[in-house]
Amino acid sequence: MPVVSAGLVSLVLGYMLSQFYRAFLAVLAPVLERQIGATPGDLALSSGLWFIAFAALQLPVGAALDRHGPRLTVALLLALGGGGGAAVFALAQAPWHLHVAMALLGIGCSPALMGPYFIFAREYPQAVFGTLAGMLVGFGSLGNILGAAPLVTVIQTFGWRPTLWGLAALTLLVAGLIMTFVRDPARLGQDHPQGSLGQILRLRALWFILPLFAVNYAVTAGIRGLWAAPWLEKVHGADATQIGRVTLAMGLAMVAGSFAVGPAARLIGSVRRAVLVFSAVMIAVMAVMWLQPALPIAMVTLLLVILGFFGSAYPLLMAHGRSFLPPHLVGRGVTFLNMFSIGGVGVMQFASRPVYATAQAAYPPAQAFAMLWLFFLVPLVIGFLLYFLTPEARHD
Repeated sequence: MPVVSAGLVSLVLGYMLSQFYRAFLAVLAPVLERQIGATPGDLALSSGLWFIAFAALQLPVGAALDRHGPRLTVALLLALGGGGGAAVFALAQAPWHLHVAMALLGIGCSPALMGPYFIFAREYPQAVFGTLAGMLVGFGSLGNILGAAPLVTVIQTFGWRPTLWGLAALTLLVAGLIMTFVRDPARLGQDHPQGSLGQILRLRALWFILPLFAVNYAVTAGIRGLWAAPWLEKVHGADATQIGRVTLAMGLAMVAGSFAVGPAARLIGSVRRAVLVFSAVMIAVMAVMWLQPALPIAMVTLLLVILGFFGSAYPLLMAHGRSFLPPHLVGRGVTFLNMFSIGGVGVMQFASRPVYATAQAAYPPAQAFAMLWLFFLVPLVIGFLLYFLTPEARHD
């Protein structure tokens, strides 16, 4: 297990910011609509841009990790993109300003998880990678929690613009801590070949992992970070406080799930089988949401909690994919896998906008959201079925 150090703590703080920034729009939605006219569709676009920008940076981030190490890569991007994006958000006067801000934030957060994953992959045994990856996501997901009910309280106390200025300052502080305390792994010797994207693409074991990578996290990220709030408001009449509580409960379940994935894989007997179990539960929950979108709010909360817990298989998918990567492909390989995951979120959020707009025009609110849940469910089922074709992880 890793020794707790100032460098590791600073990287966890950076990942907490990444989790916060990808999810905080859900509770800002009502105030942004009132003050600058940002509709749910506008926020879907803004949120999608965060994920698209994040995904677009993954291959450059992978090359930078292999070449320059995580210290410089994470600190510079977090300071420039993260701090700058929060400042642009604080100054926003129109929905398109939010689009720019969220794209910058996506760039700034793009190495936040891959930096520590690079260190885990290079400095710790492969057998514990999934556990370490899950623990990092679990601790980092506290940022997701802070983006729910606690953020509502802060905004109600100080206002949303001062809150964003405070976040900009905090982001710059964390970037400075990373620059100061993180120590890069030792560089590989000259006997290791240079990695390339082509070498990653030739790893056949990854081919049928990638479809589930592209949709697994997209479901929970899209619902928790974007669509839960309008669903609760328009179908169940929830106010900002209720929305904050429900999304907080889902966020806590996501944290618990991230800590549970390592023990679950050991209990079930393999990383691959654990992913299949977690994904099957997700499919069952999404099917209920599709067929019964207007259940009482207590049942909706329970469904979102279950979805959050069992939608936390990302560390297992990463551990499965990482097991097929040779040392010289670790940086580019994990970021390539992450590109599919985050890119899938961005694509699904972009596509969910016209799906919801079309359904809203044709159906009452509950049925419109049923169509939206079906949109998320179908690709999840396809990725789940294709995943059966993958081999077991090496040294599982």
